[in-house]
Amino acid sequence: MTNASDFRTGRHCVFGMHVHLVFVTKYRRHVFGEEHFGSLREVFAAVCRDFGATLIEMNGGDDHVHLLVEYPPKVAVSALVNSLKGVSSRLAKKRHPELVRRYWKGALWAPSYLAASCGGAPLEIIRRYIEQQRGESHGR
Repeated sequence: MTNASDFRTGRHCVFGMHVHLVFVTKYRRHVFGEEHFGSLREVFAAVCRDFGATLIEMNGGDDHVHLLVEYPPKVAVSALVNSLKGVSSRLAKKRHPELVRRYWKGALWAPSYLAASCGGAPLEIIRRYIEQQRGESHGR
């Protein structure tokens, strides 16, 4: 189904959890240029490391970012998102003062976000695999 190298090991678990995150700027304001993505990437990677997660990929447009993050099971995605958005907003103001005039009441990001699990086998394949386990585990 999946290669062993696709998984990470923790103290008491083996895992391969990935999430696709999308953050949009407040009121979809067009604030980002190429010069902003490098520093945002650094900030997102550092925050991920603090959570024991890994930023796999990051890109976006002038009003949004997409992140692909591998994270351990002990991490709540909502806590990771809150930190990613909060730290990146604060540091973006410091590193790029020109962004401050584009913020609305101090907020860079809209309060909502998209988080979609990804990776692994399609759900239908997993469902069929689980359905088949009863007969196999009882010797049928």
